[in-house]
Amino acid sequence: MPQPVILAIDQGTSSSRAMLFSRDGELLAQAQQELNCHFPQSGWVEQDAELIWLSVLAVCRDVLAQAVALDLEVTGIGISNQRETTVLWHQQSGDVLAPAIVWQDRRTADYCQQLQIHAPLVRKKTGLELDPYFSASKIRWLLDHQPEVKQALDDQQLAFGTIDSFLLWRLTGGKVHATDTSNASRTLLLNLQSLSWDTELLQLFDIPLEMLPQVKQSADDFGRCDAKWFGTELPILALIGDQQAAAIGQGCVSSGSLKSTYGTGCFALLNTGCQPLISEQRLLCTVASTVQGQTQYALEGAIFVAGAAVKWLRDQLGIIQCASETEALAASLPDNGGVYLVPAFTGLAAPYWRSDVKASLSGLSLGSGKAHLARAVLEAVVYQTSDLLQAMQADGASISQLQIDGGMVANNWFCQHLADVLNLTVLRPAVADTSAYGAALLAGVQAGWYGSLAETALVQKAVTCFTPAMAASERAMLLEDWRHAVHKVLS
Repeated sequence: MPQPVILAIDQGTSSSRAMLFSRDGELLAQAQQELNCHFPQSGWVEQDAELIWLSVLAVCRDVLAQAVALDLEVTGIGISNQRETTVLWHQQSGDVLAPAIVWQDRRTADYCQQLQIHAPLVRKKTGLELDPYFSASKIRWLLDHQPEVKQALDDQQLAFGTIDSFLLWRLTGGKVHATDTSNASRTLLLNLQSLSWDTELLQLFDIPLEMLPQVKQSADDFGRCDAKWFGTELPILALIGDQQAAAIGQGCVSSGSLKSTYGTGCFALLNTGCQPLISEQRLLCTVASTVQGQTQYALEGAIFVAGAAVKWLRDQLGIIQCASETEALAASLPDNGGVYLVPAFTGLAAPYWRSDVKASLSGLSLGSGKAHLARAVLEAVVYQTSDLLQAMQADGASISQLQIDGGMVANNWFCQHLADVLNLTVLRPAVADTSAYGAALLAGVQAGWYGSLAETALVQKAVTCFTPAMAASERAMLLEDWRHAVHKVLS
């Protein structure tokens, strides 16, 4: 008898992945395809949504072929996705009408600045900053600048979606236009209390309600795949933003649990339970998930550039051939030599929220080499994490440990430096792909594999533990020098 599995689709900024997970959390098959971003102008970041779709089809077909060979039977699909990235398409033809504007894109900074008088209202209703990071200003820009978009709007055929909605539309053959609360909460258009699209915010950004997807629970009936894609009508059981999915994959499903994901960017999520907590420290309040009628919320701190800076070392500077080289380079030095990178390549996110600043590399001498640059990139992510956790503590959080995941955490030097600088125990899971795993667990709840979201926390694997070993005086000196470097950039 075939073994039942969940097909988890994890559509990220740098790649699309498909994975098959068993009920006890074993990863049984996987496929991945890398994706590129395009940078047409300074501050602009775009992707081709058609290529995203084709990559998802390819990796799914790959793992489904593996499933046949391994005698596995797919129960259903869970999808996790890069958030905020904005896609507009034609409802009748299904054609994408413009390049997808990626979450990192800053082209709407001036527009958001013009609306800052409304920032307190936006923060109260959505828990978010009025910033180009989120979807609303990206939608507005496309409505104002793309003739095909304007025409589709006039014809009442325009559809908006974050990546989850776009994939759902395509997978179901245009039958389902929906999103979940976690992704909807990243648009600047969802009211956190009512969990519905907010009329006042739609008016503020001049966005028609008719183009928006239906907001559903994170674990829900999202329809079935059209059989033409995979030869069978697989049920779609879960949609969730990648960072919220990673929290579920890490077992952070109860109030007070904290995880940080280190991928293209870095995102620290603190589960705050069933009540939204609006930050006093410019952190984000976001929906963690909605499951079985219960919504959990989270405080989130975002870093725009984490692994993206490692990629910068590789692709733009040619200092490394692969990301794993940074570990040996950083470890080869007794200290950082006073070299600090503030990686504001697309501005600075929490807790600063400055879209106008640029990246800065300081403290260089004739003795500085590629090891110093590699170490500065890794250290910058650690110091920014410290900024986020200090802001969470100022908001009243009690933090005893940090659970980590993402591509960067394969680097042992990085993980140990995190523990040292944060002065916290840092836990790295055996399952590195926690976003995909979280989507699979969520789909498992909808499929009846698990009785509740809380029960998914019991399906966890062993972790590697990193404990702080740095002297308090050294920690204080490093953080003080980091604050000076950031101050120079901000001023």
